[in-house]
Amino acid sequence: MLDDFMVRATLAGIGVALAAAPLGCFIVWRRMAYFGDATAHAAVLGVALSLALDMSIFLGTVAVSLVMAATVTLLSQRSYAMDTLLGVMAHSALAFGLVAVSFLSGIRIDLMAYLFGDILAVSRTDLAVIWCGAALVVALTAWRWSALLTSTLNEELAYASGMDPRREQMVLTLCLAITVAVAIKVVGVLLIAAMLIIPAAAARTLSRTPEAMAMFAAAIGGLSAILGLRSAYILDTPAGPTVVCVAALCFVGLGLFSAVSEPKNRHP
Repeated sequence: MLDDFMVRATLAGIGVALAAAPLGCFIVWRRMAYFGDATAHAAVLGVALSLALDMSIFLGTVAVSLVMAATVTLLSQRSYAMDTLLGVMAHSALAFGLVAVSFLSGIRIDLMAYLFGDILAVSRTDLAVIWCGAALVVALTAWRWSALLTSTLNEELAYASGMDPRREQMVLTLCLAITVAVAIKVVGVLLIAAMLIIPAAAARTLSRTPEAMAMFAAAIGGLSAILGLRSAYILDTPAGPTVVCVAALCFVGLGLFSAVSEPKNRHP
């Protein structure tokens, strides 16, 4: 069954959706959209260093993403505005990554595949890495769910409950770095943030609890992967961007549905 490239692509898309769903919820709740973007852009530098050092792209991407996140956390404590700092880091990391790639002589690299994804070229090994990474992210998030949620809602309450918000931030950062590393093959660097944010934002209109929002986000992300791949196959369009387009249409559709139905609920 896994010999069919469309089956592998679909399973890869669903795996990324499962990993991105809970993280996307925290990114939306914490208003950290640009943080996800910066981490994704740093992945290009991770890819370049991995190829130069002949090491696993997954490990290189995770390492660079964690260094970038630690740098942002450190500099944010030194009176830099967070949005300015993330803007500088996001674009700088992408630029340094592209420059580093240009120095790789003797190595054939399809840069567009890393920027926009190449989900149709996912191998069995890639599929194993994606699902192992997704399982790790889901396990970490489930383990620290209560602490992450409390730290997100109120840092003072977290301290009063014996939790360290900075530690929970690092857990979230680690999960984000792993998600970026497994998603880079599927949707690419430039679209990873979209798959983190759009399904979670769409799920917000359907949810009454944080847990429900995470589950709806996973469902919307998985559905977007399935429908996006099918649409790309029929329309002969790029697979990764098409998946994101379907997710965006889900967001718009659910938003319009919520806007139309809300007055009826308010005035029965």
